[in-house]
Amino acid sequence: MTTMSGNGMTLESSKKYSYWGGVWDRLRKNKLAMVSLVVLFIIILCCIFVPIFSKYTLSEVTMADRDQAPSAVHWLGTDNIGRDLFTRLFYGGRVSLGVAVAVTALECIIGVILGSLAGFFGGKVDTAIMRISEIFMCFPFLMICITLQAVFGNSIRTLIIILSVLSWPSIARIVRGQILSLREMDYMEACRALGISNKRQIFKHLFPNVLAYIIVYITLSMASVILTETSLSFLGLGVNPPTPTWGNLIQEARNLYILQHKWWYWVPPGLMIFLSILCFNILGDGLRDAIDPKMQK
Repeated sequence: MTTMSGNGMTLESSKKYSYWGGVWDRLRKNKLAMVSLVVLFIIILCCIFVPIFSKYTLSEVTMADRDQAPSAVHWLGTDNIGRDLFTRLFYGGRVSLGVAVAVTALECIIGVILGSLAGFFGGKVDTAIMRISEIFMCFPFLMICITLQAVFGNSIRTLIIILSVLSWPSIARIVRGQILSLREMDYMEACRALGISNKRQIFKHLFPNVLAYIIVYITLSMASVILTETSLSFLGLGVNPPTPTWGNLIQEARNLYILQHKWWYWVPPGLMIFLSILCFNILGDGLRDAIDPKMQK
């Protein structure tokens, strides 16, 4: 039975509000986390609205303007065939961040479902899923990514599928561990006594209590995927040029002369990679501390 509080709000919704409201209040007190959130928001806005900021298109080539240093005309200079590097930087950010979002979403879907099943049913189901996850975790991650990309070819779709399939065990083990402890709680005993279906027990009563940990994992996973994608693209095994990503923009600067004399080739994408990974990690740590006050120093 749902009771009403004095202001007309149900006690259930009041508790829910107070929990997430408390999380937000604790997160706001973490200045580094809030600065990271603002920086990420600015980077994402620049990637979305780059056609408004730049008068150049992604494929526009002007040989007369090639290899120009940053100026009022080309804010971040041009490459060796005259393409505007400011435009390519933020279009590349669209791809790098888009791949990170897609991989994180897909790996969380796979991992949360399998982790929930393993934790809830236990026994042979748990053993089978955990043994499969251990097989995936035994292989050196980057080497398997390189091998599979070389076998199946370079494309954004292939990259997303490979990274997702190889990354799900981490979130699956987190979800499994939480559900193993939650399923022994008194309210879950009550659910079983009332004959509530397994599906409803998992998604209505268990999953909401694991959601906070999934959110923290998502922020940390975004940083990991960005780093992996840029590493593969730098090695020529990620997204194929001329589609820009932060990784293959840096790849163009492997020449020693470019490294020494044409800093505008590699400093801006390197800075975007550094800022994005740093901000996602700091935000993830801040969310972890906000969700679990016991983690605060």
